Amino acid sequence: MKTLKENKIQRGEFLTGLNPVLEAVKKGERNFDRIYIAKGRGGPKIDELIKLARERDIHIRFEQREVIDKLSGTAAHQGVVGVASAKEYTTVDEILNIAEEKKEQPFIIILDGIDNPQNLGGIIRSAEAAGVHGIIIPERRAVGVTDAVAKSSAGAVEYVAVAKVTNINNTIAGLKEKGIWIVGVDMKGEKRYYEMDYKMPLAIVIGSEGEGVKPLVIKNCDFVVSIPQKGKVNSLNASVAAGIIIFEVLKSRLA
Repeated sequence: MKTLKENKIQRGEFLTGLNPVLEAVKKGERNFDRIYIAKGRGGPKIDELIKLARERDIHIRFEQREVIDKLSGTAAHQGVVGVASAKEYTTVDEILNIAEEKKEQPFIIILDGIDNPQNLGGIIRSAEAAGVHGIIIPERRAVGVTDAVAKSSAGAVEYVAVAKVTNINNTIAGLKEKGIWIVGVDMKGEKRYYEMDYKMPLAIVIGSEGEGVKPLVIKNCDFVVSIPQKGKVNSLNASVAAGIIIFEVLKSRLA
């Protein structure tokens, strides 16, 4: 960890303490994935930190002090911990430019509320192997590209563009305007995943294990596909489900 005098942190690191985090946000030296503040922590500097973070689109999460202790690995955090992104985020338009430069039909993954770092890392790893042009994640209520995610991706995070957006439904609407077809993955999908032809400009929507893809997001999809199951456990690990669909798209396009 860098010292306060160095006033700088590397990608994926934690910065602890109110003053170090506040100064880092003021100077904009590092793109924070999110900032954790202990519930009940207040005062003028906390108010200033929250105001600056919101102006810079940095997500704030309020947690019990014990949660922050565990997260940061120390109790000497003064109720404030900043988590630097392990990757510089890109934009949706830049993802589309990647596909255009490769002269390929866009192949995008949209993740609706994945909150497990290992799942996100696994999805990034599969995406890189299958030639996905980029991944879109929501700004809130989801894990960002943290150090744990980078490690779970086995280095693939360095080769996959990731965009963070404020609203998944608005992003889907924007993609549709650009000619991208949206395919949601849900247990109640009207087609089996292998019954689709994925050669079109495409964005696949994967939801969290517990909640799945949110109802409004499903409503905004052009197609909804399901992965058939025979077992008693009624849901797949999100990264496994994503891997099945991702490589089915690759198979379809290679064929």
